[in-house]
Amino acid sequence: MNSLEHKLHRLAARALPGLPTLLAVLSSGALFLLFLAVQNKPALAASALVFEGAFSSSFAWENTLQRAAPLMLTALCVALPARAGLIIIGGEGALVLGGLAAAVLPLWLPAFPGPLMLVLMGLAAMLVGGLWIGLAGWMRQTRGLNETIGSLLLSYIGIALFHQLVEGPLRDPASLNKPSTVPLEDTYLIGTVSDAFAVHWGLVAGVIACLLAYVLLRHSVSGFALGIVGGNVRTARMLGLSVNRLVLLTCLLGGAAAGLAGMFEVAAVQGSANAALIAGYGTSGILVAFAARHNPLAIILCATLLGGVEASGSLLQRRLDLPDATTLILEGILFTNLLAWEALSPRLTAWRLRLLAKAATPVGGVPEHG
Repeated sequence: MNSLEHKLHRLAARALPGLPTLLAVLSSGALFLLFLAVQNKPALAASALVFEGAFSSSFAWENTLQRAAPLMLTALCVALPARAGLIIIGGEGALVLGGLAAAVLPLWLPAFPGPLMLVLMGLAAMLVGGLWIGLAGWMRQTRGLNETIGSLLLSYIGIALFHQLVEGPLRDPASLNKPSTVPLEDTYLIGTVSDAFAVHWGLVAGVIACLLAYVLLRHSVSGFALGIVGGNVRTARMLGLSVNRLVLLTCLLGGAAAGLAGMFEVAAVQGSANAALIAGYGTSGILVAFAARHNPLAIILCATLLGGVEASGSLLQRRLDLPDATTLILEGILFTNLLAWEALSPRLTAWRLRLLAKAATPVGGVPEHG
């Protein structure tokens, strides 16, 4: 076997894990076009409009990246616990409660300088979000409650608690038709990255969080230990790993990421905590995490693509008279296909191991000895 074949085998082995996502995207696109054709809508024109609304201009890019910023952070709320074998889908609750904590913190503290207050708001949002998702992990490890059901129920409880507080004791009396907390002072608002690039700093925070998560999961002792826990809990316990501590760590970090997304939505977009904070970013983050196969670096790309799809909804509505929720149908089709094509994973793993074994064969095919 020559060196070129070695390289091709390695390249194929690296590409195989992403094959289910690619197949899901292609099949979802075909089904979405069929869905539009059944309604006598120009399917190909709709596809062009999705691209136009997402990536055709600087304004489209700004709109796309504005939506991608919280998706990166809420996707980490799913991807980090997934490394330990947990399926957490309660990021929406952590986001809204984290945003609420960030919105009311300045009301209870002295008038600190703007940068310091923003740091404190971020820490408060991360603490609340981390504890909320950490509660799901704790109940799973100590009470045997399924973490998927537990995190989903906690999300509903978190949203209900948010409504209760915003429409009750924390409501600004001046907010008549749209209940909200007291608006943040201008010094506590987060601006855009630059005048020429009208996207708030949450995008930078999301990218940095994904990079840090990648280093943690792929290039640290704790990340290696988490991989063992996610692969086989019994083996992890036999090796003396603190399974409970590692599971809670991923839940706390994931919840902190979702809470931070809520803080940026409050300080950079809404200006206060109100019902607009419940925009479905926690739910869409689940789709982003599964599409990225829980890889923090791939989350950046998938969040950008999904942000573009969501940003094109209004353009489809104006040009083709389609409901704004049409893009939600596309997201639903994509999520269903991701789950369906996931059945290929065991077979792809076997193929990947064979390719890696061939890539490890010495040039010339002579087996190594000794």
